Amino acid sequence: MNIYQLNKANIKNKLKQGRRKMSSSWTAEVETKAPAAAIFKAAFLDWHNLGPKLIPQIITGVTLISGDGSPGSIRQINFSPAVPFGFIKERLDFIDHEKLELKTSVVEGGDLGSKIESATSHIKVEPKGNGSIVKVSATYKAIAGVDVAEDVKKAKEGFINSVKAVEEHLVANPGAYA
Repeated sequence: MNIYQLNKANIKNKLKQGRRKMSSSWTAEVETKAPAAAIFKAAFLDWHNLGPKLIPQIITGVTLISGDGSPGSIRQINFSPAVPFGFIKERLDFIDHEKLELKTSVVEGGDLGSKIESATSHIKVEPKGNGSIVKVSATYKAIAGVDVAEDVKKAKEGFINSVKAVEEHLVANPGAYA
């Protein structure tokens, strides 16, 4: 191989590497005054009932598409016009009721296909004093050349606001989800 062929091969290799899509992530921790088990039940297990009641300006409905709430189940969350897309469908990949932990993947809707190739979330609720701390780690793969910084900021704010709405509901209704 001569120097010209070697340089051409190096350039092609670098171009391929530049086109590879890298995964990115964001995290958030939300401290609440509500017990961990109650937050987990309300915010994640019964969100299909509670979400549209607590934040109707954002969520218009949640429907179980398939399954029974165990891993593999898919639910659709429908959004109001305040959100730039009409719905997302997410699959429950893992749940541990004792450790108050779950993992989900977006399988349709949202920015899937237009801005991101994939998105997953790992959520864990831990006791902290008389309250709890809700931790989320979200991983996504953006489509090459698409800037999702503002979308990530909005997703993080939306998660925090949702947990805070549940906290407010549970503090006002201490027997709920006990």
